[in-house]
Amino acid sequence: MNQDLSIVTLVLHASFVVQVVMVGLLIGSLASWTVIFGKLFGLRRVRSANDEFEREFWAGRNLNDLYNDATQKSAGSPMERIFASGMREFFKLREKRVNDTGALLDGARRAMRASFQRELDAIESNLSFLASVGSVSPYVGLFGTVWGIMHAFIGLSNLQQVTLATVAPGIAEALVTTAIGLFAAIPAVIAYNRFARDIDRIAIQLESFIEEFSNILQRNAGAVPAPR
Repeated sequence: MNQDLSIVTLVLHASFVVQVVMVGLLIGSLASWTVIFGKLFGLRRVRSANDEFEREFWAGRNLNDLYNDATQKSAGSPMERIFASGMREFFKLREKRVNDTGALLDGARRAMRASFQRELDAIESNLSFLASVGSVSPYVGLFGTVWGIMHAFIGLSNLQQVTLATVAPGIAEALVTTAIGLFAAIPAVIAYNRFARDIDRIAIQLESFIEEFSNILQRNAGAVPAPR
């Protein structure tokens, strides 16, 4: 009756299939935590860089100066790259002798929309992995539990007398996989919901900037000089 039912002992004495499931879940959990910390610091940098550029933009700096700074930077904010893509397309159309204000604005807006989609795809990278870990891990853990219980009962079928002491270790081994599955899934689901909300806010901020910058270009389409 004095059997060692610690977690380590249960894992070491589990069947091979259950151990494989446990290792897979632990690897998935480790990978999800790596994504969580990377995404946490990455989104923080994106928000900080966007806010910094937005302050410069609304401080009244010349658009050409902002554009020159944006093109010289190796790594700017998503908002800055969207701004640069719009200005670049605007100047390309001006060089092609396109004088129609509507055509200039449509070209700049399309370029900014394309850049916005690229930036959003980059910001959302690895988010689907968290969703997969959060949705799949409990079922993988349940599979390990079912397999472990099945293996335990097959072993008990060869015994003449079955007591709680003989049943408990096999059942406990199987239930550990469910616990590990939940351990992997819960942080991934919480992080996914948090990051999805943060990314939505960033997307709204970028879309608002595109509309506001388009209005500025519309008011000053003829007054924006070519870059030096």
